[in-house]
Amino acid sequence: MNEFMEVAIDLSDDNFDKNYGGPFGACVVKDGKIIGKGINRVIKNNDPTAHAEIIAIRDACKNIKSYDLSGCEIYTSCYPCPMCLSAIIWANIKKVYYANTKEDAADIGFRDDYIYDYIEKLANNVQDKKVLKLKSMNREEAIKVFERYEEDKDKIIY
Repeated sequence: MNEFMEVAIDLSDDNFDKNYGGPFGACVVKDGKIIGKGINRVIKNNDPTAHAEIIAIRDACKNIKSYDLSGCEIYTSCYPCPMCLSAIIWANIKKVYYANTKEDAADIGFRDDYIYDYIEKLANNVQDKKVLKLKSMNREEAIKVFERYEEDKDKIIY
């Protein structure tokens, strides 16, 4: 077994015993070295965003003092949910290795499938109001801040 995947799986197993959240673990690797680890802490932290991949990304960023994880890989005990996939992309991680599938997660009660369906509908300009209602408002005021940002010579694009 790959040594980094073994770490991710061991983290998920350890987290199952602690009951901090679901049985998920992840680690971020750069240049053959683990720079961040995470376990699902949704229950422990009362934080629905505290998934293993998010925690591992936060840990890695803190450890290397950068928001940019270019050149890193992430090993996770399960296929990342849509939120985690987005965070992985925002972090500039280009390789994801996973063990369990999203179908395996659904089989034990994790309900990511309806989020994937919702995103697909949004991509086709169909709003599923049973899942989430989206309503635009006050753009005229908010766009002014974006316009100032666009003109800022010192902005940092991430």
